[in-house]
Amino acid sequence: MRLQLALLPFFISLCFINLSINTYVTTSLCLGHQQFWLLSMKHNLIFNPVRSQKLVHWNQSGDDCCQWNGVACNKGRVIGLDLSEEFITGGLDNSSLFNLQYLQNLNLAHNDFHSSIPSKFGLLTNLRYLNLSNAGFQGQIPIEIAHLTKLSTLDLSTSFTSQHTLKLQKPNIGILLQNLTELEELYLDGVKVLSL
Repeated sequence: MRLQLALLPFFISLCFINLSINTYVTTSLCLGHQQFWLLSMKHNLIFNPVRSQKLVHWNQSGDDCCQWNGVACNKGRVIGLDLSEEFITGGLDNSSLFNLQYLQNLNLAHNDFHSSIPSKFGLLTNLRYLNLSNAGFQGQIPIEIAHLTKLSTLDLSTSFTSQHTLKLQKPNIGILLQNLTELEELYLDGVKVLSL
């Protein structure tokens, strides 16, 4: 009997720990509007479902979108997307991607968009990491990238043999970088850069 009474405080504290863990798991589920934006984005993107390893598995069947491959969340909000090598060829211009306002990390590398970088990237002001390398973007890099003042890593590099050429002319590199005060890593391999 004494042993049971002595263990009672231990079991009570164990119950509180278990309760707090269950509460955390419950609050980390994907918020409904976040799942809506992800599914809307998936339906707008043009990608090869046979070769896709991530997007093809995103669905509405009640799955927690924070558990989807390529998605990272914090408190139910999407803060990271890795859609690299998903064989995406279009559908980004009017994408609901730009509604994911909590997004901090975005990787669209190694796709084949065949378009310019949408100026709407400037809406993702919480981004800290943006990788658009070898994603098939071409043309002028939009000035709106300069609105991403929290960026610490920006990768716009392309293969030197790529058919798609990015340019940094108007704005030039000085204008683009003047607001990016947090930037620690910048990759512009293969980009045609107009000097200061």
